[in-house]
Amino acid sequence: MKKLIKSFKTAPKYSIKWSNYFEIYENLFKKFVNKKITFVEIGIGNGGSLFMWKKFFGKKARIIGIELNPDAKKLEKFGFEIFIGDQSDPFFWEKFYKKVGKIDVLLDDGGHKNIQQITSFMESYNNINQNGIIVVEDTHTSYMKKKGFKNPSNYSFINFCNLIIENLHRRNPSANKSLNILSKKIDSIYFYDSIVSINFGQFKKLNQTRLLENNKKLRNYFIDFRHKGNFIKTINKFEKSFGKIDESSITYKLIRKLFHRNPLITMKEKRRIKKYQKILKL
Repeated sequence: MKKLIKSFKTAPKYSIKWSNYFEIYENLFKKFVNKKITFVEIGIGNGGSLFMWKKFFGKKARIIGIELNPDAKKLEKFGFEIFIGDQSDPFFWEKFYKKVGKIDVLLDDGGHKNIQQITSFMESYNNINQNGIIVVEDTHTSYMKKKGFKNPSNYSFINFCNLIIENLHRRNPSANKSLNILSKKIDSIYFYDSIVSINFGQFKKLNQTRLLENNKKLRNYFIDFRHKGNFIKTINKFEKSFGKIDESSITYKLIRKLFHRNPLITMKEKRRIKKYQKILKL
C-alpha cells in the first residue's frame, strides 16, 4: 500500500482518492503488476491517477484514460491513450472497444450516476479478458439524495448488483435457472466501503456446479433437521400439556401434518428478521 500511496502523492498532476481505496487497489490489482495488460480508467480529470497506475503496473501495461473533458487529450504527450466520450452512451463504448479490443481492468471513477455506472458495466462485461476485473468506485452515491444522484432508489448501481449476484447463483442447479452470459463469465463480486469489484474467471470453468458426496453408504442414516426446528418446538409444547406423544400415534402424525411449519412460529421468525433489519438501518 505504501508504494501506491507514494506513487499517488508524487504524481505530477492533480488527483483525488478516498483513503481506504489504496489497500483495496493493492489487493485487487497486485496480480497484474509487471504484466502485459490493458488498464482503462474512466474519469481521469487532470490525469494524476494515470501516472500513479503507470508506476504501479510497470512498463508493460497499456494505460488508457476515458474523459468527457476534451482538454484531457493533452495527456497523450505523456504516453497515455486518451478517449473523449460519454460513459453513459452505448455508442461510445461500441466505438471504444472496436478500437481498443478486449481489456483486463476497467476502473470506473467517472460521474458515479446510476446510468453511468450501469451502462459502463453492461457495455463492457463482454469485453473483459479472462481473470479480468471491473472495479466501480464511489458506490456510496447509491445512497446519496443530493448532488443529483436521487438515491437510494430501485435504479441505483448497488441495487443493480443484486441482479449480478442472482446471475452468479444460477450456476447452482438448486436455483433452477438457466445459465446466461454473466453466469459463464463472472466468478465473484466483492463489496467494500464505496467500491464494488466484479471479478471475471476462467470462462471454461464457470459451469453449473455439482453436488459432491462422501461416504454414500451412510446417506440413509443422515437426517435433515433444517425444517424440523419449528415442529420440535410445537410438539414440545403439546407434550408439556398432555405428556409424551408416541411418534407412531395418530395424534403425533396429525400434529406433524398441521404444525410441521407452524405459521405462528414463522410469523415470529419474520418479526425477528425485521428487528435485525431495523438495527442495520439505524
